[in-house]
Amino acid sequence: MADFPALRIALYSALAIFSLVLLGLSAARLHYTTHLPPGDPLNGDPIVAELLLTSILAIFWSWFIVHCIHKRHENRIITTFRGELIGLFVLWVMVLVGAAIATTFWGNLSFCQSFEACRLLTALVAFAWMSFIILTLIFGVDIAFVVANEGWREPLHGRWDPRASHYGNNRTSMSTRPAYF
Repeated sequence: MADFPALRIALYSALAIFSLVLLGLSAARLHYTTHLPPGDPLNGDPIVAELLLTSILAIFWSWFIVHCIHKRHENRIITTFRGELIGLFVLWVMVLVGAAIATTFWGNLSFCQSFEACRLLTALVAFAWMSFIILTLIFGVDIAFVVANEGWREPLHGRWDPRASHYGNNRTSMSTRPAYF
């Protein structure tokens, strides 16, 4: 499983890119809605603000995790797989709620695709769902790795080999394993 850190870095990089695009779309939408009347059918700024906050958190989380994987940080609770999965779950719920509510508001804007505002909303919904898909993939990959290797409390960089310390029926704890690959 030597490619596991590289796979996670690639997935987190994709999440950061999608989140940057979502941040830009959300900011553009918030700028546009400063001139909309409250009863306008395209109005729905509270969820755009939530998507803006979620995208900012996802960007910082992605950069933090990529840094931890790359530099092999092991100094806090949050740098364990358990901490990563808790943070991922919070982001996953936030993106799911934002994408679902945005889809409820602007799921079918085919009637106004000739206007820039409708195209922006369609792209916003699409990138919210793409961010959700990437988060789900990261969540699945991490859960599969942690369950297969019993590594809930192990460093999230994933560069340890839990099978390397099996000697007969005796099994040492992962924190005493000296080998990193």
